Amino acid sequence: MVLAGWACGDSGAPVASPPGYDLKSPEKFVMGENLHEISGIVFLPGKDDSLYAIEDEDGRLFYFKPGGDKAEQVKFGKRGDYEDVAVVNGRTFVVLRSDGSLYVFAAGDVRGGEKLQGKEVNEFLNVLPEGEYEGLYGTSDSTLYALCKNCKQDDQRDGVSGYKLRQQRDGSFGVTEHFTVDVSTINLSKEQRKGKFRPSALARHPITHEWYILSSVNKILLVLDDQWKMKTAYSLKPSLFKQPEGLAFDSKGNMYISNEGVDGNANVLLFKYNQPR
Repeated sequence: MVLAGWACGDSGAPVASPPGYDLKSPEKFVMGENLHEISGIVFLPGKDDSLYAIEDEDGRLFYFKPGGDKAEQVKFGKRGDYEDVAVVNGRTFVVLRSDGSLYVFAAGDVRGGEKLQGKEVNEFLNVLPEGEYEGLYGTSDSTLYALCKNCKQDDQRDGVSGYKLRQQRDGSFGVTEHFTVDVSTINLSKEQRKGKFRPSALARHPITHEWYILSSVNKILLVLDDQWKMKTAYSLKPSLFKQPEGLAFDSKGNMYISNEGVDGNANVLLFKYNQPR
């Protein structure tokens, strides 16, 4: 169940925010118990009425109207560690498992039943190099971008691996490019620097075309240009962002960040976009 939203925020000094946003005062939507482990969120392009969310244990995709009182669901796979969901071609869902495996199925098959029985769910195992993955983003031209949360080849204090994938004629995805996101210039606090930089979600702003990268472990939001060059890093208040694992934009640029349940229910935070002039 999804409960109605309300404004929230902490009193005190102003919080640094990306242009057009106020990270201090979101609208908050509380999730029901069946979405306690919400790990990734996405919108279908141009359809802002329903947010789709992945639950990281039971192989279920949920969909609901932000602020509505009910979340529908469909089962696409067995139990597993599912970490993000993306859309390619505007009509195909791709679910990322933490080991780099992908689950692909048509968006049109999602609604109208509790299971994708008789529908095609394509499983592509270990598509990405060995590592732990949590961030996935899809485009309208059959391209995926994935970020590695923990890869042996990365120092992760200076850089994290990213992969570009293209969909093949048989529906599978293949890696076409490896790139590194330089995070060495991030100005982190001593507390945030305790561990390596571990990304948990990524999305592209529909208006500015900047890349946004979220890290739950480091409690930080990065903004990069369209060539993956660092622009700014924003600290996230742990009292508001308890375990931020999902990130998505609607067509108007409004930003949604989901938090897994920690000491209470999971939630989705909505940050309205006021386009800078």
